[in-house]
Amino acid sequence: MVRIPPDVQIKASIKAGSVYYFAEEALKSREPHYFIVINRDPLTDTVLLLVCASSQIQKVNKRRRGCPPETLVQVSTSQYSGFTRTSVIDCNVVFERSTSQLVEKLKNANLRIKAEMSISLVEQLRDGVLKSHQVAQRTKITLRG
Repeated sequence: MVRIPPDVQIKASIKAGSVYYFAEEALKSREPHYFIVINRDPLTDTVLLLVCASSQIQKVNKRRRGCPPETLVQVSTSQYSGFTRTSVIDCNVVFERSTSQLVEKLKNANLRIKAEMSISLVEQLRDGVLKSHQVAQRTKITLRG
C-alpha cells in the first residue's frame, strides 16, 4: 500500500468546507474538536480560517448570550453526517492556522480528515463570522476575499 505524505494529504483536502478533527492547544479542553475551513480560497490565502464545533450547546449559548444569534450556528447530524450529535459552531472565534501546522498534526497522528461540510452550511458560518462583533476586521477582510 502506498502511503501518501501528510503534506500531500492536507493540500489535496483543503477547500471551503473541509473538516479536520484535532485537539487545539488554544482551547481549555484537551479533547479533539471539529474545525471547519471557511476561507473562500484557502489554497492561496496566507492563513486558514477555522471555526470550531462544540456539542456543549448550552455552555456555548450561555457564554455568548450577548452575541448576535447568527454567530452561533446549530448543526444537526442530518445536516452534517460527520457529527455524532447536534453541535453549535461559535462564529465569534476564528482560529488562524497555517497549512504546515495542520500537516504537522497529521504527521504526528494528531489530526483526522473528516467528511466535507456542505457549502450552504459554510455560507452560514461565514455570515456568522461577518456579523460577529468579536472577530477582527483583518479576518473579515480575508474571509470576504
